Amino acid sequence: MRKPDMQAAVLPAVRVLRIDAEQAGQRIDNFLMRVCKGVPKSHVYKAVRNGEVRVNKGRIGADYRLQEGDSVRVPPMRLPAPGDARPVPPAVFPVVYEDDSLLVIDKPAGVAVHGGSGVSFGVIEQLRAARPGATLELAHRLDRETSGLLMIAKRRKALVALHAMLREGLGRKQYLALICGDWVNDKQHLRQPLLKWLTASGERRVRVDPEGRPAHTIVTLRRRYGAYSLVQAELRSGRTHQIRVHLAHAGHPIVGDEKYGTDEVRAEFARLGLRRMFLHAWRLEIPHPITGVSLELVADLPPACVQALDYLEQHS
Repeated sequence: MRKPDMQAAVLPAVRVLRIDAEQAGQRIDNFLMRVCKGVPKSHVYKAVRNGEVRVNKGRIGADYRLQEGDSVRVPPMRLPAPGDARPVPPAVFPVVYEDDSLLVIDKPAGVAVHGGSGVSFGVIEQLRAARPGATLELAHRLDRETSGLLMIAKRRKALVALHAMLREGLGRKQYLALICGDWVNDKQHLRQPLLKWLTASGERRVRVDPEGRPAHTIVTLRRRYGAYSLVQAELRSGRTHQIRVHLAHAGHPIVGDEKYGTDEVRAEFARLGLRRMFLHAWRLEIPHPITGVSLELVADLPPACVQALDYLEQHS
């Protein structure tokens, strides 16, 4: 005899929530995760993509930042049936800095910062599983294949301060990237506007486009290796895939970049042991979000990246 289906619970009917000053500045996806406790992230992102979530009666993307006074329509969402939800495995990541308000870790390449878009869980979910009861919120994002410094707020006040700091361009976020070609200038400012778009298969991409949002990357040459160059890239804005697209548009894609690089270069470095994109968030200079004290944090290059540079040093 067939067992009766386990019925999933449904969160309340349509809710319309007003954003106050304390909630302003956070991304809509993070806000929904909190007000829809227990709903799988895939359901939340699908509701946003389908236009079921509305802000001021209009459609928005998952990266929309809420403003004070916004009216958010939250649709009914289905909770998983008992036994459907898989537990998130707790994980410990290298801690670069931690106090009562702020946690900065060295994120490995290949790990998403959060669940969604085909990923069941990421760094933030694993950290919460490892620290039950703790308040942990992402202050910014890193691409899955980017390694390095990732800031997590441990208090709401710290999160709001970090978001304000990033919006206002305070502090410095510096990355190291190995790029194709000989980078000529010692220092160069890239200011091309960037526009997000979707491929026919629904995959997210970014391109330089006059209709895009302003973006500013400062690129400084660190070392030449003949057909490749090691550069430092400093973000002065925080657009999706910004460093990757700016460098590719300049004719110097990042080694190992699956979206904007070449298969030939990726395969060549995979044979050398570098099976990832060579982009690493290596240095962070910010005022502490609560005390204002200057913080200078560094995450050394991962061994695979160091090994690739050693090889180029010996063969260039």
